[in-house]
Order: sequence, then C-alpha cells, then structure tokens
Amino acid sequence: MAKTTTDTVKTTAAKKPATKKAAAKAAAAPTGEAKAKFTKAIEEARAGATALTKEAQAKAGAYKEQISARSGDWVDEAKDLAGQAKERASDLAVEGKTKTSDAIASLGQIVADNAGTIDEKLGAKYGDYARTAARTMQETAAKIEAKDINELGDDAKQFVRKSPAMALGIAAVFGFLFSRLFKGGSNEA
Repeated sequence: MAKTTTDTVKTTAAKKPATKKAAAKAAAAPTGEAKAKFTKAIEEARAGATALTKEAQAKAGAYKEQISARSGDWVDEAKDLAGQAKERASDLAVEGKTKTSDAIASLGQIVADNAGTIDEKLGAKYGDYARTAARTMQETAAKIEAKDINELGDDAKQFVRKSPAMALGIAAVFGFLFSRLFKGGSNEA
C-alpha cells in the first residue's frame, strides 16, 4: 500500500504547480488565448460589417441611378397625361359651348315661332315681347358661338364681379331647372 500512496502523492504533485508564479502563468495562458480569439472575432465582424456596408452603398447607388433614370420617364409620362387632360378638357369646353349656343338658338327659334300664337291669345304687345326675347336669345347664341372659351370665362368672371346677386340668382334658377329636369326624367323611367 505504501507504493500506492507514493504514486498518488507524485501524481498530485505533478498536477499542482510548484509556485504561485507558475500557477498564475498557467491560469493566464487560457485567458490570453481567449482574448486573442475574441479580438480576432471582433476584427472579423468589423471587416464583415464594413464589407456589408460597402455592398449596401453600392446597391443603393445602383437603385438611385435606376430611380433617377426612371423618374425622368415618370415626369415625361406625367407631362403627357397632363397635356392629354388639358386637351380633352378644352375639347369638352368647346363642345359644351357649341351645345349651349345651339340650345339658346333653338329656344329663341321656338319663342319666335310661337310669337304669332301669343299675338292671337294675349295680344300684340306680348307677341312683340316674345319676338324681342327670341331675337335677344339668337343674338346671344351667335355671340357665344363667336367667342373663344377663354373670353367666355373672362366674361363670366366680370359678370359675377359686377352683379354677384344676379349671378347667384341665375345659378339658383338653372340649378332648380336642372334638378326638375333630372327629377322628372327619373320619375318617368
């Protein structure tokens, strides 16, 4: 048994460092290795982040160039659409002007055609009023047809500035007539 105890003491003595300095050195060796590995990992992470940043900046630059190139196309498309809308609005305004002029002229013609009947039923004085109104309507229709859309818009603005109450009254009457026209048309259907 003596031999076993001696072997155990030798094994234990071999495992324990002889001095405190040797023990610190043995303990520091794994710590130094860990620090080196950690430092190396940090450096690799920084390098990876730098590479990713550069790659992201390159992709962002490429996307920016694509967007810049396409934005010119978008601006051109928007200008084309705006031009088409303006052209279409102008066409509709001219069409509306023509229809309005024709409607006033037709109404004037109806009043003129019925002036004789008004003479017979109500008297010559009222027939003359009807003829005057018919003539005024036809002259107004001719003036509307002769003017440009911009001139008509300016005339309407001046009329509203000069006589806002009359313009409001006329708008109310036309609104009432249109509502009756559409209300009557929907009831008949």
